[in-house]
Amino acid sequence: MINETLTALYQQPIVLTTVLCLLVLWEMFWKGLALWFSAKNKQKAWFIVLLIFNTVGILAIIYLLFFKPKEKREESGKVFEVNSRFSKKTAKKKVKRK
Repeated sequence: MINETLTALYQQPIVLTTVLCLLVLWEMFWKGLALWFSAKNKQKAWFIVLLIFNTVGILAIIYLLFFKPKEKREESGKVFEVNSRFSKKTAKKKVKRK
């Protein structure tokens, strides 16, 4: 049964190529996302593990679901403060120009 399936895939290279291309795109998406978050959060061990092992996205999805640090609300508040200060400075500059 398995031998017949493999023989059929071997005889139809377009199907095999399509399946492999889809798997590569799937892996690249999840691996890229997980590597980006692990680098952003300075998790060197996870970055190295994700970079070395190819698991068709399974390890990357596990990392993103269970091991990625949660974002803090304080950080988003600081970003808002920085943005509001920036807009106040630009508003003052515009007033001075008039």
